[in-house]
Amino acid sequence: MATTTSPILSLQGVGIAFGGLQAVQDVSLALPAGTLGALIGPNGAGKTTLFAIVSGFLRPDTGTVQFDGQDITGRAPHLNARAGMARTFQIVQPFAAQTVRENIAVGAHLHLPGRAAALAEAERVAERVGLAPQLDKPAADLTVAGRKRLELARALATRPKLLLLDEVLAGLNPQEIAEMVPVVRRIADDGVTVLMIEHVMQAVMHLAEHVWVLAQGALIAEGPPAAVTRDARVIEAYLGHGTATRLAEMNA
Repeated sequence: MATTTSPILSLQGVGIAFGGLQAVQDVSLALPAGTLGALIGPNGAGKTTLFAIVSGFLRPDTGTVQFDGQDITGRAPHLNARAGMARTFQIVQPFAAQTVRENIAVGAHLHLPGRAAALAEAERVAERVGLAPQLDKPAADLTVAGRKRLELARALATRPKLLLLDEVLAGLNPQEIAEMVPVVRRIADDGVTVLMIEHVMQAVMHLAEHVWVLAQGALIAEGPPAAVTRDARVIEAYLGHGTATRLAEMNA
């Protein structure tokens, strides 16, 4: 996977409050194009709120968001999608009455107005995420793992430069996680820059090149996964000593 030093995504001093609660405070980060990064931290740390700011669902109170060299702070999500940013959501909500093929084609229609072309693109994307055998199945009949793959496929069908994955492994059993990790790796290897929110730390250790850690809305650490999981602040705020020890043994 080719890595460059030019950031495709850059946040400077981003913050937002809801009522009296500072959900995100003074967050700055730079994600180089062609890399796979991870955003980790405890529940309620502000990770999904930060994704909402990046993708345009929320406008920050302070700071700026730059994507692919442009200031996109507060720009509408559909404009960001057309520019090459896609995201998945924690709660997967496919169009249940439609087939897998038709669901994926919804994403493809961003660039392909014709139905036949969009459906053909859906087939190609389904191959990338392991859904080809289920193309004609109603989305309502998919397992949790299948719905996660469908959410990923629909985002990929928009032809993103940057893919924001919000807990794509959540709710999966160990076998399903093991099968999904290579899917995410191949997407990154194909040149899509990926930033993932994830609690499955073994997957983060295997996938991410760089990790940012949020706690109570603020960045408390960043760096390569092995270094971050040894950071005393991260252990105290998120991992706990038992998990940190297991990760260190895994990485030894």
